[in-house]
Amino acid sequence: MNLLRSLLWTAPMIGLLTVVMASISLLATLFDSTGRLPHRIARLWARLLLRASGVRVTVTGAEQLTPGAAYVFCSNHLSLIDTPLVFGHLPWDFRILARSMLWKIPFLGWHLSRSGHMQVTFHDVWASLRSLSDAARRVAEGNSVVVFPEAGRSSDGQMGEFKAGAAYIAIKAGVPAVPMCILGTRQVHTEGSVVVRPGHVELHLGSPVSTRGLTPRHARRLQAELKERIRELMERHAPAAIRRNQRT
Repeated sequence: MNLLRSLLWTAPMIGLLTVVMASISLLATLFDSTGRLPHRIARLWARLLLRASGVRVTVTGAEQLTPGAAYVFCSNHLSLIDTPLVFGHLPWDFRILARSMLWKIPFLGWHLSRSGHMQVTFHDVWASLRSLSDAARRVAEGNSVVVFPEAGRSSDGQMGEFKAGAAYIAIKAGVPAVPMCILGTRQVHTEGSVVVRPGHVELHLGSPVSTRGLTPRHARRLQAELKERIRELMERHAPAAIRRNQRT
């Protein structure tokens, strides 16, 4: 039943929404160079996509954020659904830091480029450092950024090794880092599957972690602290998330 629903409804709707909303976003960049309008369009795209997929969302912890402040948001990464979840329901204006390969995808890459999102290259150490420094400069100018420090989706639902890029950006920009925990998206969509299942997903924000007094040489220490904070969020909220999905 889930396969039939995905083939006949969910997959076509995701494709249609992506093409239509990305095209609107591209047009919006002609009138708004700040990226704020494209971000609002991306938020609408994400919410429509999740609704069409039968995905319900819970968000907690946003009240800990200071209005108008810039942050580096750091999250675990489970599924392709993580991206629309964050775009649709993280109540903040932000850009993402993602692999440069995404910029080569039609419509998605065009939107990312024109909307001011930030790319990082991993195969070249110096190019990677330059991209992280550029991202830190833009965050210092007031642009929040979302980073998945694992640099890829988890293959088993467990957190993998964290790269220090998110911590480096936060320290270099002098802004707090916010640990975030995503739950349930792996049950909605697993890597390699064409099926997107209805279900319940969750986004939990932890307390911002100050970078005051830290220098780039402390990036690994901050990286370890962020990973532990995300693990604590997962352990705190996972039992309730499991019960909710069992009732679905």
